[in-house]
Amino acid sequence: MLLGYNTNGLAFHRWQDGLELLAEVGYQAVAITVDQHCLNPFSANFASELAEMRQTLKRLRLRSVIETGARFLLDPRQKHEPTLISSTAEGRSRRVEFLCRCVDIAHELNSDAVSFWSGVSKTGTLVRPEFGSGKSDSPTETAAQWLLDGCRRVTDYAEACGVQLAFEPEPGMLVETLEQYGRLAEQVGSPRFGLTIDIGHVQCVEEGSIADQLRRWAKPLCNVHIEDMRRGVHEHLRFGDGEIDFPPVMAALREIGYTGCVNVELSRHSHMASEMLRESFEFLSRL
Repeated sequence: MLLGYNTNGLAFHRWQDGLELLAEVGYQAVAITVDQHCLNPFSANFASELAEMRQTLKRLRLRSVIETGARFLLDPRQKHEPTLISSTAEGRSRRVEFLCRCVDIAHELNSDAVSFWSGVSKTGTLVRPEFGSGKSDSPTETAAQWLLDGCRRVTDYAEACGVQLAFEPEPGMLVETLEQYGRLAEQVGSPRFGLTIDIGHVQCVEEGSIADQLRRWAKPLCNVHIEDMRRGVHEHLRFGDGEIDFPPVMAALREIGYTGCVNVELSRHSHMASEMLRESFEFLSRL
């Protein structure tokens, strides 16, 4: 496995400088969050920036994953909107189009995967979404069908491009648990529809040990986020500030033969990014 860092934790750096810092510290991977300041596919200079990114990754020998969780890229007024479960067909189509553009980026950069999530249900978090049930008599079941339809569209595009997808269960979103991902993946029905596991999210919402969850979901796993966290509180914390026992986590990743990226995600620590880069690398590399 390769240690990496998410560019959403480098919000106050030029991405070019951020990647140089990563390589300088010793990271071998980067999670590239497509955003206003980094590979914005809607900007006039996107093509030249993409070429520069490709050259920089090659020069610094960094593997990459494409992340799609920019807060205000698609709507300057609403965080993370629109999503695959937004109430308007136009909004949902805009998210699908954006995800397909990210698939194109991943193809050009030879990235390991494109990671994405469901979005927040405006009718409340669905505890047990019945994907593919054919029911549409409740707002939550309608949202589940919208999500399934959107995932199938993006997966079809990713299959045509030869790009891997990695769906991330996210606390507070329509799909927040690994079980919910499993039911969704069964309905999507494609090996291209893989899994992102965020170690902190497992601590936050899942039952049982993180190591056991990694073993159970080893087959579809193709992307890992890592940070510290407390049970029941979705707050990304620097290592040592939460409750996670990390040696068994890293041992489980080795045990299942995981060889992908393990990317630190500390988006709210960008104001101290240079310190966090080194501190996180030193903590994880010891394990």
